Amino acid sequence: MEQEEGQHTLVMEKDQDFLDELSDYLDVLGNATRLRILKSIERTPKDMRTISREIETSYENTKKHIDKLLLAGVIRKEAGMSAPTSKGIHPVWKYSVIPGGLEAIIQNLGLFSNLQVSFGDLGLSRRIEDVLGQVSEKLGTAAPVVVLLGGPDDGKIFALGAEIISIGREDAAAVPSDPEREIVLSEEYAAVTRVSRPHCRLIHSSGLWQIEDCGSTGGTFVNNTRLAVHTRTAIRDGDIIDLGKGVRGARLVFRVPKEEEKA
Repeated sequence: MEQEEGQHTLVMEKDQDFLDELSDYLDVLGNATRLRILKSIERTPKDMRTISREIETSYENTKKHIDKLLLAGVIRKEAGMSAPTSKGIHPVWKYSVIPGGLEAIIQNLGLFSNLQVSFGDLGLSRRIEDVLGQVSEKLGTAAPVVVLLGGPDDGKIFALGAEIISIGREDAAAVPSDPEREIVLSEEYAAVTRVSRPHCRLIHSSGLWQIEDCGSTGGTFVNNTRLAVHTRTAIRDGDIIDLGKGVRGARLVFRVPKEEEKA
């Protein structure tokens, strides 16, 4: 497969159990009806009959798809009460997307796609791309994010909602952090400069994202290239950002909606 600019290759051992689970995951998400269900319950928990009416399919078919989403771990059910009817109200199961579930779906698929995970199976790589396209079209993409890889907070997602976001590790002496303007990593990431004198900053200006090292001791790297201090460098969807090096550093994957990247 030809590697496009801004994409990265991660070679993995062929673990058949993992590949089987990934295939099942793609089967669950690569279905228009299940994606409509996720969109229906994205913000408000709903019972089976309400979902069935909204997506315009039978109760039995809706139940079949919901069972698959439950097994995939992207939705949950909890007891609730039905809407009032001529017969009164009664207990029902209500279904909702697990907090952060839609963002996690996008990240799971996008990470595999952008890193061009090598499974030795071109067909599987194409399926990942296809399902990611369907999910992005039906559910939309959230705000730009960075995903933390490795360490105690592996997989944690940080939304990028401000024009300038400082990144650093916890600092007990600093004033309380602003979650919209600061990404604060735990003390376990000891190679990352404290947030009171941030390791680096992400800057969004004129539709473009840039990163700037703020004089960190461990350095900031984009796709393994060390950045010059206090010099802004453009970053693109799928770029790998390393704060410091080694096990006590932090690795982030930058993810931005495709339509914003083209803006």
